[in-house]
Amino acid sequence: MPKRRPEGPEASLRGLGRDLRADRLSGSAPGRAQAGRAEGWTTLADLRAQSLKAWGSGALLREVLEPSGLYSRRRPFKRPTAATLRSDYAAASAWAAELFAAVGPFSLETAEVGRTTVGANQLPAAAVFASAEAEIGFVGKAKDAARFVELAGDLSTLHSAFRGWALKRPLKLLELGADALTAARVALWLEDHPEPGMYVRQLSLPGVHTKFIENHRAVISELAVELRASPARTAVESVDETLPDSSAEPGSLLGLAPARTPAARFAAGHGFLHPPELVRFRLLDPAVPLLGRARDLTVTAEAFSTLSLPVTKVLITENLVNFLALPERPDTLAIYGGGYGFSSLRDVGWLRDCEVLYWGDLDTHGFRILDQLRAVHPHVVSVLMDQATLLAHRDAWGSEPSPSKAVLSRLTAEESALYEGLRDDAFGTAVRLEQELIRWDWALHRLGG
Repeated sequence: MPKRRPEGPEASLRGLGRDLRADRLSGSAPGRAQAGRAEGWTTLADLRAQSLKAWGSGALLREVLEPSGLYSRRRPFKRPTAATLRSDYAAASAWAAELFAAVGPFSLETAEVGRTTVGANQLPAAAVFASAEAEIGFVGKAKDAARFVELAGDLSTLHSAFRGWALKRPLKLLELGADALTAARVALWLEDHPEPGMYVRQLSLPGVHTKFIENHRAVISELAVELRASPARTAVESVDETLPDSSAEPGSLLGLAPARTPAARFAAGHGFLHPPELVRFRLLDPAVPLLGRARDLTVTAEAFSTLSLPVTKVLITENLVNFLALPERPDTLAIYGGGYGFSSLRDVGWLRDCEVLYWGDLDTHGFRILDQLRAVHPHVVSVLMDQATLLAHRDAWGSEPSPSKAVLSRLTAEESALYEGLRDDAFGTAVRLEQELIRWDWALHRLGG
C-alpha cells in the first residue's frame, strides 16, 4: 500500500536501500533539473506543468471560489521500476531526491519497490495537494488567486448573478480586473433599459465611454446573459443564450439579418440604434444620368433597394481596385461586395430583373460567398471563377489560411467540381487565386470589355 511521506527530504531518503547522500556527493547522480526526464518518470517540472494546466483552464480558481470536493487531490507519478533500480540506481535516487526536497506545498505518497532485488526502497508514488490554495501556491499564483476572489466578491456585490460568470470565466476576470466591474455596470444598465433606442455613443454612465464598450462588447453581453438567466427573472421569460457579440459563421447572416458586424450585432441584441449598412456602386454607362458627374456613389442599403436605374447588367466584385478599374460598359452597374457582406443586397428586388455577375476569389470561400449570394438571388452567374483561369495563373497561386469544408448546394456542376478540387487539395495544398492577381487582359477579355 502507498504510504504518505510528508517528512523532510533527508529523513525520507534514508528509506532507500542505499545511502543516497553518498551517491550525490560522489557526483554519480545526474543534475536534479534533468533527473528522470529522459527515463519518462514524472519530474518536479512535470508536476508543475500539470498544476499550471489546471490553472490555465481556470479549474483551480473555480475550486477556490466554489469547492467541489476534489481536494485533497492526488497526482500520481510515473516512477522507476525494480529493474531500473538495479541498472541505474543513481538516476533513480536523484529523481527521488528532487521530489522529496520539494515537499511542502504537497505531501508525497510512497510505494515500496525492489524488495526482492536491490532491497526495499520507498519511492515517490504521488503528490497530494491538501487544497486548491496549496496547488495554487505551488505554481506561484497565490496573489492572482487572492485578487480573483476579491474581484468575484465585488461582482457579486453588484448582482449575485455575476458570480456565475466569474466561475465560467475566472481567467478573463483576472485579465480585466476593475474593467470587469465597469462592464458589469453596463450590463446592469442594459437590464434596466432593454430597448434604449439610441446610439451607443449616447449612453451616459460615469466612467464609461464609447471605446470602452467597443473593446468589451463580448464581456458585457456575457454578463447580460447571466442577468437574463438569473432566478430573479420571472418564470415566463425565456433566456436567449446566444451572445449578441459572438462570432457568426462567415456568410450565415446573408438574407437572415441585417446585423453582420460585431458592433451591429451588439446594437441589435441590446436595442441600440446602429449606423445603416452602406452599398457602394459605380455606373459604368456614361450615357445614363445619375447625380451630376458623380458616377461612384455610396448610399444606405435601404435607399439602394429603392433605386430605379436603366441598367440590365450588374457586376459584383469583392476587390476594391477591380471595382474602380472596370471600364465603361453600356447599361451596366458595378457593386463593391466586400466579401461576406451581401446582407445589404437582401431586399434589392430590382436585381431580379437584371443579369447579375459575381466575380470572387478563386478559393473555397469565394465559392461559398457565391453560394450564399444565390440564397437571395438564385440567378447570379459567376465569372472568372473557372478552372481555366485558375490553371492559367499558377505563378500567382497563394495559400488559403482556413479553407471551407462546407457542402455547397447552389453551385453549378462545373463550379462544384472546382470547389471540391480546391477543398480536397486536388491542385495542391489550400490553393487560392486572389482576383486582383488575375492578369487584367485576361479578365477584360472574359468580362467582355
